[in-house]
Amino acid sequence: MLKMNMIVTVSELNRSVRQLLEQSFPLLWVAGEVSNFTRASSGHWYFSLKDASASVRCVMFRQKNLVLDWMPREGMQVEAMVLVTLYEARGDFQLGVESLRKSGQGATFEAFVRLREKLAKEGLFAPERKKSIPRFPKKIGIVTSSHAAALHDILRTLERRMPSISIVIYPAAVQGDGAADQIASAIGHAARHDVCDTLILARGGGSIEDISAFNAEIVAYAIAACPIPIVCGVGHETDFTIADFVADVRAPTPTGAAELASPDREDLIHRLDMLHGRLRRMVAHAIESRMQHVDHLGRRISHPRERIRNQLLHLRHLSLRLDAAWERQLDERAWGIRHMHQRLCASRPDHASSVKRMDAIGARLNNSMLRLFQDTGMLLQRLEANLSHLNPQSVLARGYSMVQNASGEIICGSSQIEIGEKIAITFGEGAAEARVLSKD
Repeated sequence: MLKMNMIVTVSELNRSVRQLLEQSFPLLWVAGEVSNFTRASSGHWYFSLKDASASVRCVMFRQKNLVLDWMPREGMQVEAMVLVTLYEARGDFQLGVESLRKSGQGATFEAFVRLREKLAKEGLFAPERKKSIPRFPKKIGIVTSSHAAALHDILRTLERRMPSISIVIYPAAVQGDGAADQIASAIGHAARHDVCDTLILARGGGSIEDISAFNAEIVAYAIAACPIPIVCGVGHETDFTIADFVADVRAPTPTGAAELASPDREDLIHRLDMLHGRLRRMVAHAIESRMQHVDHLGRRISHPRERIRNQLLHLRHLSLRLDAAWERQLDERAWGIRHMHQRLCASRPDHASSVKRMDAIGARLNNSMLRLFQDTGMLLQRLEANLSHLNPQSVLARGYSMVQNASGEIICGSSQIEIGEKIAITFGEGAAEARVLSKD
């Protein structure tokens, strides 16, 4: 809080004034005319709001103006929700714009939003309930004012695109008191009449008040209940109404609605020319293929005499092949018989040869047994001689003796006996017992 006799800087003064302004004034709506509008490279909007006797600077920052689907223009009447503030760097009094709407749209726009949300919850905007527009309609109905310029635009467009289409006009007021009821009644009449393939709901451009009839609830329900596909072309491209959301197709303008509802004659003629050319090429190709097939069949046609001669030659060839096949079969059978005869002769027993072979085998067996006995006898003699040489008794018979102690162990040296020990002596013939008197 600034006090008397205080010395403050310019920055402190501007900051205090800004705080005072922002605390003293709440958010409020200000109406005026847009002037000096500038869009900075940062995306911020700078402009002034003025009336007949005053103006004030305004700024709307980028994050705030991104939510708008329109841009202010010079001389446009608008209503701005603002915060009263001060730009401290220059000490400029200005308004910070929080929201912006066109003048007169306040209550009307809020009613529009409420109705749009209500109808959306009821499913009137659902894509699955949208009907497709006939590609080649025979009759098109138009719901609009019989004196409207939009009607003439639609009729000129339909005449240019497809003059063969029949037109039924269902006149109705498109603005003013009772316009919504007349529009809904005209749509209902067209539905009951049921002679049109497509229905166009149209009106030229105007203010939000001018097109308010197309934002009426009764019109929305009439469109939703209509079994005929409806193309809605109301206002300019930037204008949106409840009727646009409920209709099966939205067009940017009445002329656009006529273009969506009707085929283009020039385009159809062009497509027919293309199809005609394609058909001609297909027919020409088919004829050429058939001609080639006829030529091929013509080359296959021959005189009956030539065909008979060819068949006789073929039969003669077959006869030769048959004779050769029989001869080959007979030769194979003869060779088989010879082979079987040889196998039979080889398998027949020969008794004389078997007896001779048995006698020879017996003689060989006797000779083998004799040689075996002789060899075995000689082997036994050698073994007997070897055993006799190794027999201890033979050694004793040559004058040697064998000395054993009382345990029966053979004494090989004097170290194995003691003086006075009793020993046994075995000779070549007989044995004796002795006692050791001394040892050396």
